[in-house]
Amino acid sequence: MKINYNNVSLKISAVKKSQFLSDRPQIVFCGRSNVGKSSMINCLVSRKSLARTSSKPGKTATINYYDIDGKLYFVDLPGYGYAKVSYAEKRKWSVFMQDYFNTYNDKRLAISIVDIRHEVTDLDVDMGRYLYDAKIPFIVVATKADKLSKTAAEKNLERIKAVYDFENAVIIPFSSQTAQGRQEVLCQIEQALEEK
Repeated sequence: MKINYNNVSLKISAVKKSQFLSDRPQIVFCGRSNVGKSSMINCLVSRKSLARTSSKPGKTATINYYDIDGKLYFVDLPGYGYAKVSYAEKRKWSVFMQDYFNTYNDKRLAISIVDIRHEVTDLDVDMGRYLYDAKIPFIVVATKADKLSKTAAEKNLERIKAVYDFENAVIIPFSSQTAQGRQEVLCQIEQALEEK
């Protein structure tokens, strides 16, 4: 399938279950608040501000569907794990995300995003295990790779690989600043689209 990633637009910012879309394959982006999810999406589609980066982590409480060339959706889930959000708010988001995962649609690939500079959190591992148990194919993308030296990045990647040992997960170092890893991620997406 030939895809023009520059032909992209925001289709809908869903705030309730009835707005979820299911008419084409979906690539799901999930990760902690402030992990560089929006910047990564912008890099993949070669846009500066398609996905809005928030100055306040944990602010995005919508599920954003980006129409990619009329052929698939990039689905940007709310960031998780931001400490300053109230318990009630966290609970609401958790139910909302659960609703998304329980809704039947063609989830071809999930991209679980972690920050290469930091330890992988329990929430990240929980997300990986959830995807694995739900039989949703996923890759791990370690963002902000440009912030570390090559040696430090390699060391941290080994640590990340050890955490995701329950599934031979593909782990890709990524930088939205330098576009490192962009082609590898797009290849994984295209492979997932070909597999059904």
